Amino acid sequence: MTDAPTDWYVDDRCTNCDVARQLAPGLIGEVNGRSEILRGPRDATEERALHAAAFACPTRSIRPGTRRLAPDRDPFPLALDDAVHLCGHNSPHTAAANSYLLRRPSGARMMIDTPRWSEALAARYERLGPVTDVLLTHRDHTAHGRRYADRFGARLWIHEGDLDAAPDADRVLRGTEAVEIAEGVRAVPLPGHTEGSVLYLADERYCFSGDSFYWSRTTDDIEVAESVTWYSVEELAASLARTVDRLRFEWLLPGHGDRRRLPAGEMARRMRQLAVRARGMRPRPVDFTAVRW
Repeated sequence: MTDAPTDWYVDDRCTNCDVARQLAPGLIGEVNGRSEILRGPRDATEERALHAAAFACPTRSIRPGTRRLAPDRDPFPLALDDAVHLCGHNSPHTAAANSYLLRRPSGARMMIDTPRWSEALAARYERLGPVTDVLLTHRDHTAHGRRYADRFGARLWIHEGDLDAAPDADRVLRGTEAVEIAEGVRAVPLPGHTEGSVLYLADERYCFSGDSFYWSRTTDDIEVAESVTWYSVEELAASLARTVDRLRFEWLLPGHGDRRRLPAGEMARRMRQLAVRARGMRPRPVDFTAVRW
């Protein structure tokens, strides 16, 4: 395998969602407001990265020269560590959000947000262990929640602020106080991106942040997507100020934007800095092109 030429390409359905660039950095990059193949894979590891990007892409725009993806090259669910898998297969109906499976001590799993729906994918995820809960971080990611919950026989969770997007949820979070929803797992309401945005914290190790904040490769730091805040960026700043001293985690696992693992103390320091920066944010028109991926 060589740098160039490559038979991989990105078709014109690309929506510039950043999913593929998270999984194949250096191979896929942003060019003129969309993803492009930067070079061909040099080895088997990079070939696997391109396949991961292709199977995660919500528009199936990442393609090899054969135009068809071999099912046996699908790496998902992809282990991020011993307790969290990335689901892949991002859905165009959830704004291309990332979703995750969190293992609990019993061996059961919780699904945080959802991938695209298919029975075959549900069966694949369930092979890791029974799924007891589907945790929705906010309204933008609700599209397949009920279907996955029913398939797994799981409880569907959402916050009351976004309940109209999932009115048939089994568990409704209320108010702004953190609540333990399972041993070692807390739901932390964080209104701002939407009225009902929620973080899910597990084992003082994992933070599933939805769209409230993410890791930016551009700034090499934790950022708020202030140009895509539907409810109130000022409310988001207030939410961060209220909760930041009680957030402890090593893994930042967002719905959009990149993932990152750092020592808990370093994450805490960066979160405090984010809370300070957020105080200076003011409402602005929604502009997806301004997000600093």
